[in-house]
Amino acid sequence: MADLFIKNMVCARCVLVVEAELAKLGLKPLQVDLGRVVLSEPLSGEVKPQLEQRLKELGFELLDDSKTRQIEAIKNIVIQKIHHSGNLDLKVNWSHLVSGELHQDYAYLSNLFSSVEGVTLEQYIIRQKIEKVKELLFYDELNMTEIAFRVGYSSVQHLSSQFRKVTGQTPSEYKSSRKEVLRKPIDSVI
Repeated sequence: MADLFIKNMVCARCVLVVEAELAKLGLKPLQVDLGRVVLSEPLSGEVKPQLEQRLKELGFELLDDSKTRQIEAIKNIVIQKIHHSGNLDLKVNWSHLVSGELHQDYAYLSNLFSSVEGVTLEQYIIRQKIEKVKELLFYDELNMTEIAFRVGYSSVQHLSSQFRKVTGQTPSEYKSSRKEVLRKPIDSVI
């Protein structure tokens, strides 16, 4: 078996696109998840450059370095939890979640993340949460209390405070200007 690690796979559509590209090259993966593909055998020397090129054209990147793979795995855990799992548990212990999923010491992972990305893991988590809040504000289906609960904040005040720190606006200011403000793709939030 061979594991491939792919950068920028952040949603179910990304999984479908990568599966389609693998099929075009005649590869039959055993499993395709966010950021990871399991093949029954290693890539041949001639197929690997083709796959790398196709993935690059689609905005993905085949990762080789183990530290880069760990950073991408951390990002995938955070994105999956915040953007794809419905309501966040108000008591998410990110250090236990990340270290448990990756079977590594959290201090090591946090230091690695900070040294490579230039922001702390905590800042990255907050920024991802704020992007989720922007999405929920944009669609205007929930009130601020519901949004705060859904994104894992204990209060509207705490959410509003962090939102202002990250965006420079209050949630209501953002909501009223949402037509002019473009949201960031979640894989480009740092």
